[in-house]
Parts: sequence; structure tokens; C-alpha cells
Amino acid sequence: MSHRTSVTVEALAHKHPVPNASRIGNLVVSGAVHGTDPATHALPEDLSAQCANVFANMRAVVEAAGGSTDCIIKMTVYLRDRDNRGPLNAEWVRMFPDPASRPARHSQPLLVEGPALVQCDFMAVVAEEAR
Repeated sequence: MSHRTSVTVEALAHKHPVPNASRIGNLVVSGAVHGTDPATHALPEDLSAQCANVFANMRAVVEAAGGSTDCIIKMTVYLRDRDNRGPLNAEWVRMFPDPASRPARHSQPLLVEGPALVQCDFMAVVAEEAR
């Protein structure tokens, strides 16, 4: 059986003692990926900027786990306003331009306190680690 490995992107590290993602074998499962700017740790006020950061941060986490965005198989997106998916869909198409090769996606209401308008989590299947 493979051992579990924590994946942490220092600029995106959680305040709590949990990694950004966890990997066993070739499976990577993330925790919450937020819309903060990794350089400033600020959360933009508008949904478009938060969505852009969520997708950039997701890319950083999957790459830190040894994969790429091509490895993402499922994404769950949490939106404050599920009727406003325009900025989300713009980033989605930018990251996954080929309609024949997109991950599954599911949207849920974002039920957190504070100014966050969007966050996500994902699952990815990456290349096996060298032994």
C-alpha cells in the first residue's frame, strides 16, 4: 500500500495544521482552494479576480503534487451566488479549453463567513512516483 504524502504550497499554506492537498499513489485530493492572492494573501473584492486566483492556486497545488491541470479529474466549486457563473465559466474555459477533455465539475453553495465569493476543491490522477 502506498503511503500518504502531504502537499503544501508555502504561499498558499492554510492557517490550520492541514496541507493544501494529500497524495496516495497517483491520487491527489485537495482541501479548500481559496481565491486569495498568494503574493499578498489579500482576497480581491470581485468574483472575477477571486475566480482567477482560485484557478491559479489550483494549478499551483496540483503542480506541487507532481501533476498538471491535465491530471484534474473532478472539481467541486463553491459559489456564494450560484446564479453568477460567468466569471467561473470564463476561467474554466481558459484552463480547460478542449470541451472533449474537461474534468467533471459540480457546484455547491458557499456557506462560509467572510468575503469569499468562491472556492474549490479537486481530485487529480497524476503519474506514479518513482520508487
